[in-house]
Amino acid sequence: MSPRKPPPARPSPTRPSAGPLAGPLAGPEDDGATDPDDAADLPGDRPAAPFGDPFGERSPRRAKVLDFPAPRRSHRVRNTVLSVLAVVLVLGGVVAYAVFSPALALRTVVVEGNTLIGTDEVEAALAPLEGISLTRISHDQVRDLLADEPPLEDVTISAEPPSTLVVTVRERVPVAVLQSGPEFVLIDAEGRQLATVAQRDEVQLPLINGGTAAVNTGVFSSITAVLAELPAPVLARLNSASASSVDSIRLSLSGDRRIFWGSAERSAEKALVLEALLALPETDPAVREFDVSTPDRPVTR
Repeated sequence: MSPRKPPPARPSPTRPSAGPLAGPLAGPEDDGATDPDDAADLPGDRPAAPFGDPFGERSPRRAKVLDFPAPRRSHRVRNTVLSVLAVVLVLGGVVAYAVFSPALALRTVVVEGNTLIGTDEVEAALAPLEGISLTRISHDQVRDLLADEPPLEDVTISAEPPSTLVVTVRERVPVAVLQSGPEFVLIDAEGRQLATVAQRDEVQLPLINGGTAAVNTGVFSSITAVLAELPAPVLARLNSASASSVDSIRLSLSGDRRIFWGSAERSAEKALVLEALLALPETDPAVREFDVSTPDRPVTR
């Protein structure tokens, strides 16, 4: 029996090169062989980390920068600002339309509360406002345009879109009449000439003797102060008023009855007493004179 031949020796497998991990950087137990688990660690084969290698030792690839959404608060602020701007633009358009639109231009003037000043006079005085937007017409503008009208004391306005302006007039109160040639002039307590009438009986107010020149006398203001205190029903029953001095004011009533007033002092009390005396029943003989110069002790004659 021939001796058994030893099996032929197997050729040693050729090891691949250790690559970048070979050499002095290899670990003490690294024999240079390529571990299958280490294949993924090769620079050309392993996938890039999503946020890069935090230790800067593995992948040489540049990390990718991701965009994060803006905070929600920034969106809310932006939306709020845009909404406010939109509202401002809308309001600005409305205001511009109201101020400049020809649809609101003044075309008609309605006058109320006037008796001494004519409606046509008011309309003529306010003619410069025609065509101006109602929103741009002010109380001061209207009052300034009517300032030259003597009967006017004040005025209020209100707009009635689309094109009407209502002007409510408050006039001064006339208390007496002065004769000026063939005409008669209505005056207020300050002696301001308010209007003229052709006939004396057109107004039920006392006539102050002396004509328009009486305005310049020293007793004129005392007379008008007395007349301003009288109630309208009593004032309408007076025929005339006169005075030789500030302490001797006299009034005359219809039916040839007279009133001795005295001075302008305590005129409010005297007016109440006179009103009460005139309300008394008629007597026989009739009273011809009422003396209220001392309102505490009135006298009738």
